[in-house]
Amino acid sequence: MIVDDVPTRADEQVALAALRHRDTAVMLVIVPVSRSHRPTGQVGWAGLTRAAHAFAGALAAAGPGTEAIPIVVPWPGGDRTASGIELGPVLDAYGATAYQRITVSRSAADRERIEALPGLVARSVHDLYPTASAREVLRAAASTPGRGAVVFFTGLSGSGKSTIARALADDLADGGPRRVTLLDGDEVRQHLSRGLGFDAESRDINIDRIAYVASLVAEHGGIAIAAPIAPFDAGRRAARALVEPHGTFLLVHASTPLEVCEARDRKGLYARARAGEIPEFTGISSPYEAPTDADVTIDTTDVPVEDAVRQVREALERRLDEANATDAVAKP
Repeated sequence: MIVDDVPTRADEQVALAALRHRDTAVMLVIVPVSRSHRPTGQVGWAGLTRAAHAFAGALAAAGPGTEAIPIVVPWPGGDRTASGIELGPVLDAYGATAYQRITVSRSAADRERIEALPGLVARSVHDLYPTASAREVLRAAASTPGRGAVVFFTGLSGSGKSTIARALADDLADGGPRRVTLLDGDEVRQHLSRGLGFDAESRDINIDRIAYVASLVAEHGGIAIAAPIAPFDAGRRAARALVEPHGTFLLVHASTPLEVCEARDRKGLYARARAGEIPEFTGISSPYEAPTDADVTIDTTDVPVEDAVRQVREALERRLDEANATDAVAKP
């Protein structure tokens, strides 16, 4: 079963019926996920994965002698692209003999009910209030509560900061009304900082540009997540100073040791740097100044990604709660 949307009760019944009809001993619950965010209003990839695990558990519990195994498959573009690209070869590799999609298996009535969900609140408000009043009630409900934030990762290449940042973005996208923006390091270098080198001055300019864009996101109540190497203390402090007038700034240090980062070097960058082929490479030919003011410090040598995300999210939520409480007291 390909879980390309959050399973409904009817989806569970369809899956159970398929199990009984095919007399299947094992059902694979496939979740195709992407690095890109799902559209606003849809459950994000982290939430979809949790729902799929629960779906598999429900199938196993309801079908004696049947095993349901959830499998997360990285897929370009996620479920929307997967609907246009054949998943067959991937499923064949797992030993699947037949498969079907949740969204394709749904009845027309269920599809209509799901499509109508986003407008239910608006219709209820318009039923209760006259047009002008309803417009103001809906506008207030759509506004983002409280201040925004910037989660700023720093660490050596290979320290795991980008992996945690992406997982955190997916997790936060599921958990609240704030919009989440991931400022991917490679994309920033390609668009925002195109043409900059890796000398000290260029690195400072790159960090300043990231901090400026992130501060705009925070100013409008969103959460920006950035994961540059940010090797210099002065640049990080300047980023904090730029963001804090507009929102909460959380500095996360991926403190993974150089030898671990170098051992993970899939692209061979460290080896090239040691051979002198890459100048100004942080940790080898250019220094990394470890922060003394980090709000969260994580050594990914022995900390799983999900634990790291939990630590950062808990720290962020504490800081946001504190900031919002202070803002509430300051209001006349």
